[in-house]
Amino acid sequence: MFNIILHQPEIPQNTGSIGRLCVNNGAKLHLIHPLGFETTDYYLRRAGLDYWEKLDPTHYEDWADFLTRNPDMRLWFFTTKGSRRHTQVDWAYGDGLVFGRETAGLPENLLSTHASNLVRIPMLGDHHRSLNQAQAAAIGLYEALRQTENW
Repeated sequence: MFNIILHQPEIPQNTGSIGRLCVNNGAKLHLIHPLGFETTDYYLRRAGLDYWEKLDPTHYEDWADFLTRNPDMRLWFFTTKGSRRHTQVDWAYGDGLVFGRETAGLPENLLSTHASNLVRIPMLGDHHRSLNQAQAAAIGLYEALRQTENW
């Protein structure tokens, strides 16, 4: 199983879509609080459809709580600031794919602490900010699954 970790997500539709992605691919969803919405949110459930009931995401008070409860998980941080492409990671079963807030990305302290594990999804030109969080999660997860042939 792979792990999708959302660090303080803000948009319920993205989290709902990512939940659906996780259920369909056997991935575990981890939600780092604070969230920008309630998990009872209409839009979250609308995007996740009936998959949300099958998901059972794990909630964490903050990043420190996540690290305490997952000390051995190898983590990859998706950011436009990464120099390694997502296709250049040697993905392994159990890896965690970490995504930041939709409006701000991952905090600088996480990026600097985990500088050797920053990955990016290539985009054309330097004038594009980023991809949609749910799209980025799907791209990252499917590359990990492709490499490990974990279907």
